[in-house]
Amino acid sequence: MKIKIILPLCALMLSTTMCAQRKQIGDARTILKSGKNIEQAETLMTDLLKDSANRRNTRIYDIWLQAVEKQYLAINEKMYIKQQVDTTKFFDLAQRMFIVAEKLDSVDALPDKNGKSRPEYRKANAAKMLTYRPNIYYGGAHHLKKGDFKKAYSLFETYLDCDRQPLFEGYDLMYKDPKMGEVAYWATYCGYRLDDPVLVLRHASTAQRDEAKLEYTLQYMAEAWDKLEEDSMHIATLWQGFSKYPNSNYFFPRLMDIYNSRGDYQMADSVVNEALKTDTLNQLFLFAKSTVMLNLRKYGDCLKYSDQLIQQQPDMPDIYYNGGIACLNIAQRMDSRKYKNQIKKMYDKARPYMEKYREMAPDEVDKWAPALYRIYFNLNMGKQFDEIDKLLKSR
Repeated sequence: MKIKIILPLCALMLSTTMCAQRKQIGDARTILKSGKNIEQAETLMTDLLKDSANRRNTRIYDIWLQAVEKQYLAINEKMYIKQQVDTTKFFDLAQRMFIVAEKLDSVDALPDKNGKSRPEYRKANAAKMLTYRPNIYYGGAHHLKKGDFKKAYSLFETYLDCDRQPLFEGYDLMYKDPKMGEVAYWATYCGYRLDDPVLVLRHASTAQRDEAKLEYTLQYMAEAWDKLEEDSMHIATLWQGFSKYPNSNYFFPRLMDIYNSRGDYQMADSVVNEALKTDTLNQLFLFAKSTVMLNLRKYGDCLKYSDQLIQQQPDMPDIYYNGGIACLNIAQRMDSRKYKNQIKKMYDKARPYMEKYREMAPDEVDKWAPALYRIYFNLNMGKQFDEIDKLLKSR
């Protein structure tokens, strides 16, 4: 008896639900035809979708899409006749159209009972949405100028995401849309400004297509890998950037810092040698080569590159320090019983380098004072030695 009662009740409830659904769909269609209070039509559809039983109904998504599109076109028309509009709302509607169109397509493409997928709306919607797609890019640019990097990123990603959406199957946007690289760059830039390494890297491979901004893309990528503590990827990206842009102020110094800080002077020398192949007179490269030779204890080579750079750039303090220390280390290596005169000559040679360094970098007492102490002591320069001795004892 209970079963006989329950079944009619279920049928009645289902019938009531269907009637309510049809009424809301009918009301929404009436609103769309009137062209007034379009937002209400959208609300009616989103309310219906709160019920999981309605979430496979393509008519609801189709009307929702129409409601959003009509709001978008209404603002677009006002913009066309130079009326003042809410630009942010306009771009929000543009993005929402894509979200709704993609939702509709995912439901529309569900396989039937025979396992076949025959999307009804895809062809027309894809063609239509592609005409609106440029405004997704302009929306990202709009928010980028305002400094709203989070919203800008969202719009740029919507633009890029079209390539993987089944809705746009067959358009091959990744390779046929020439703006993909530029849009991916701006998405990467937004990720960088948001200090989010994951967002930086998400579209970085596509961003590398934008040759005009490739140097910056590689910098953002290197920063991201560093933040994620992915050492091998960080170094590989720095090498990639250095190989492409050897004269950049970013890649070369950072590679040198990494290898020098690890005491891997052979790799540091490899970097310098590659750099010098591109510019044998570059002052930064010559100074780096001088420093690497000093670290590798190749003091004669250090002195050679130091002198070469001093001729080009006589007002660089640290190159005098390198030259002076190279001379001191050469002297220290010599057998004092066999090469007394040569040792004295080397201390004598070290003196002008270190005195010039003292003159140019007076605050670097911890570097030049011990060196001058050794020089004056070995050259038997009593007055100068006493001054340095007193200075060191006072510290």
